[in-house]
Amino acid sequence: MSMQEKLDTLSKLRETVEAGGGQKRIDKQHSSGKKTSRERINDLFDPGSFKEVDVFANTEVDYRKAKNPGEGVTCGYGTINGRRVYVASQDFTVVGGSLGRVHAAKICKVLDMAMKVGAPVIAICDSGGARIQEGVDALDGYGQIFYRNTIASGVIPQISVIMGPCAGGAVYSPALTDFVMMVSGTSQMFITGPLVIKAVTGEDVSMEALGGAATHNQISGVAHFMSNNEEECIAQIKSLLSYLPLNNLDEPPAYDPVEPAIAKETLVDIVPVDPNKGYDVRDVINAIVDANSFLEVHQYYATNGVVGFARVNGQSVGIIANQPKVLAGCLDINVSDKIARHIRFCDCFNIPIITFMDVPGYLPGVQQEYGGIIRHGAKLLYAYSEATVPKITIITRKAYGGAYLAMCTSALRADTVYAWPTAEIAVMGPEGAVNVINRKEIAAAENPVEMRKKLVQEYRDRFANPYIAAARGYVQDVIHPQETREKIIDALSDLSTKRASRPRKKHGNIPC
Repeated sequence: MSMQEKLDTLSKLRETVEAGGGQKRIDKQHSSGKKTSRERINDLFDPGSFKEVDVFANTEVDYRKAKNPGEGVTCGYGTINGRRVYVASQDFTVVGGSLGRVHAAKICKVLDMAMKVGAPVIAICDSGGARIQEGVDALDGYGQIFYRNTIASGVIPQISVIMGPCAGGAVYSPALTDFVMMVSGTSQMFITGPLVIKAVTGEDVSMEALGGAATHNQISGVAHFMSNNEEECIAQIKSLLSYLPLNNLDEPPAYDPVEPAIAKETLVDIVPVDPNKGYDVRDVINAIVDANSFLEVHQYYATNGVVGFARVNGQSVGIIANQPKVLAGCLDINVSDKIARHIRFCDCFNIPIITFMDVPGYLPGVQQEYGGIIRHGAKLLYAYSEATVPKITIITRKAYGGAYLAMCTSALRADTVYAWPTAEIAVMGPEGAVNVINRKEIAAAENPVEMRKKLVQEYRDRFANPYIAAARGYVQDVIHPQETREKIIDALSDLSTKRASRPRKKHGNIPC
């Protein structure tokens, strides 16, 4: 065979791989509202930057007999906004994107390469599941991926993007990564599908209701982001990456400072003086962080808390806040998990944490107690205590009891704690405290209602304020709300060289 013939063979083989499952299957993919593996990569990466690896990997020894071009997954690396990122994108047009031994090996190689050079990994999932005909080899392939996801955790950012089905054991790889993104209408995740559930439990449920984007963003909390289509999802990925470092030894990218979108003068009006009135804490956040920089994570899950990323003076920060307009901002099982995980991610990747506290306590109720609010709430205490990144806390209003501690006080080694004049820092709210302390006095009064009202106001004036905590040194300063951004900028600058050590140990044992 001449050189030209060999080159022609190479070109033909490459064309076969790039064609995936063929035009008929590509058309079917498009008709389902989904793009192909390579189209997604082209949309995600900077033009011309993507370099594919293991192009001709296949289960067949004889390349001339290869039936599954690319083995159902496209792998490689390139740049997104000029920064190195690795990707494994499953190809549903080739044997349904099913995972076999070689398919798994390609994904493992990408994870190994990303770990070696210190770059984020994006896994685009669109697969019918394990390649059953490969038996235990397919199962071992999943195990190899799970192991690498775990070892890479806290070393490089890992993002899973669900752009089709992801079922059975395959769901555990996304669950082990840092962020899960889903597309409404075209992506589903579940351990067992509707038919199995119907056969075993008798329950009727659709694929979308069981494992669609809305389900996992609002109910289960498995997913962190939801988009209307693949283009919007790609934009979300790029936005998220802009806040993150390439690895745990890197620093997040810095941008030019931008003044907040909401004037700081409005802060005095956003938070009602009446502690029983709700407000949207996002308005507070957007009056302090750089304009249009707040990216909310887990937006639709456990909405009594808000977490996300933003920039302050161009610097990436993690945002955590109670949301007074939902359940009065109480801490419960789900929001404790949500906040704790966000703290741990920020701590892994050198992102300072800013906490906005307005919390009346833990959500009371039998279901919360039976559900394990004690152990779930302990996750929050553990995560804040363990974190060594700069931690800045702003107490805007309520700060009662154990929930006050859980939202990062000086006792949990917050580096800087500021309080607004509206802050109420106490063991419990005035109403509850008076019910305990003055029960007999109220019962004996000629007008119990008026007596209780008087005693509540006396308690609030005497105890429910920030000045006792400030006198003890638990609060660094009581500040005008309009000063908050400047105080945070100064604190971030002062803490930029922070170093904190922990006792030597294999690892801690976080409550589960």
